Amino acid sequence: MHRNTELVKRITIKIGTNLLSKESGINIDFLKDITSQIFALQNMGYKVLLVSSGAIGLGAGELGITERIQAIPMRQACASIGQPILMQYYRELFQGVDIIISQIILTREVLNNRMSFINLKNAVETLLDLRVIPIFNENDSVSTSEIGTAFGDNDTLSALIASKTDSDLLVILTDIDGLYNKDPAKGNGAVLIPYIEDINDEVKSWAGNVSGSTFSTGGMKTKLTAAEIAASAGCASIIADGREDNILVRLLKGEQLGTYFAPKDKIPQRIRWIMHTQPSGTIIIDEGAVDALRNKKSLLPVGVIRVEGVFERGTVVMINNVAKAVTSCNSEEIRRNIGNTRRAIIARPEDIVFL
Repeated sequence: MHRNTELVKRITIKIGTNLLSKESGINIDFLKDITSQIFALQNMGYKVLLVSSGAIGLGAGELGITERIQAIPMRQACASIGQPILMQYYRELFQGVDIIISQIILTREVLNNRMSFINLKNAVETLLDLRVIPIFNENDSVSTSEIGTAFGDNDTLSALIASKTDSDLLVILTDIDGLYNKDPAKGNGAVLIPYIEDINDEVKSWAGNVSGSTFSTGGMKTKLTAAEIAASAGCASIIADGREDNILVRLLKGEQLGTYFAPKDKIPQRIRWIMHTQPSGTIIIDEGAVDALRNKKSLLPVGVIRVEGVFERGTVVMINNVAKAVTSCNSEEIRRNIGNTRRAIIARPEDIVFL
């Protein structure tokens, strides 16, 4: 059960709302500490990407709101107010250690579109080569789950960033010191699990119903989902208590803190992009066509039963809820040719990923 941190070169760090905020507003002491730790990691030769929550909480603080915000328009308003405040704090603190930062605000649409994703990846590579710390957050001012543009939580966002930027390690900093086999808040003899080889159903059951803080959207379940996404990219993950003294440096030196999730064999980048991209529609096919796809054949119109949704060629779609594929045709072209025996290729084998 070895924590393999010796080969880590690139790290994605996610900081939770519960660490960044307190009743009086921003937790400036924590921010100062984390800034100095990231400075130390840079000096140790690591390239660091930062995913930061906190915008909604800071915006709520500006408005004098103390209770959990449920209404989407109010969450969007608070995010719009809080995001520039958050970045100003980061800019001032990182300036103190001669680090330049950049801001990258994302919606799912950016990662779902292959061209915008590649452009983003190239920009991030340039920033890291310049020793700039890119700071990511979801564009909460415009993203909503109702219109399919939201990641849902910054745990998922951090895992997708770690995956798509080929990070070696994802560190999720929160206010609990790792994954327990029971909810530790209930005082029932819960035991911290230091190492997870595989996130199976039993491991998922340990997450229970432990939810996030007042202004956050995540909990332990979303952190396990994040660890799964990262693992598929060959990226290890650690969930740890961000309040622990010098936590980042200690973790990178191999200290056994938090819960470590082992990586899987790395899946090719394009396959990962297909796996983790939100589908634009669904193609329903017959069982014969499903068998053909499993045998590495192309998807042809003759096997299509119906098409759900409107999508363009080159986008990712679901196939019978068993696979995802990049289509060579748009939704209208497929509808016009349903059942046609001519060999018009809808999706090629290399563009089909079974789930």
